[in-house]
Amino acid sequence: MNERRIRVAMLLSGSGRTLENFLGLIDIGDLPIEIVAVASSRGDVRGVEIARQADIPIRVFRRADFADAASHNETQNNWLIDFRPEMILLAGYLSYYLRPDGFEGPILNIHPALLPAYGGKGMYGDRVHAAVLAAGDTEAGCTVHHVTDVYDEGAIIAQTRVQVLPDDDAHSLADRVFAAERELYPRVVRDMARDILGRRME
Repeated sequence: MNERRIRVAMLLSGSGRTLENFLGLIDIGDLPIEIVAVASSRGDVRGVEIARQADIPIRVFRRADFADAASHNETQNNWLIDFRPEMILLAGYLSYYLRPDGFEGPILNIHPALLPAYGGKGMYGDRVHAAVLAAGDTEAGCTVHHVTDVYDEGAIIAQTRVQVLPDDDAHSLADRVFAAERELYPRVVRDMARDILGRRME
């Protein structure tokens, strides 16, 4: 075991921008984690290729291939747990997720809104930003929270606020919110990883 990094599994469903961001920070020594496995709910996405190019074990678990959410999660989690992660990160993961049996580490997600606003099933990506604009809000943002068995209702860890500009559309707002996500998510993970490392050395 690398005593200076913690083992992290990541779940994704799309472009892998968050995975890519994390890998870049790991490479420059700015994030004390090792991504030991990636699971994707879709096979034909860039995130899968990013994991492969980084030589990270990657496997696709399509929800449609399983009878129900419970069997989907059980099969996926059985695969992930074999890599002995100490933390699980959701990064643009669009399927319902359940904590692995017996796993005691943190499971985190980042949501592109200021929860509890604009959260819940079906609220992701441009849908969130379109809803913010339709409501006439002057602020948007992102939230890192603990994952529970209810979409986006786990305890909030940290948020970053982003001003909504008069000429914003969903895409321009999404770009600025994601820029905030690139800073917030690694900062939270870094702090938690250092805490885990500190306890490991006690």
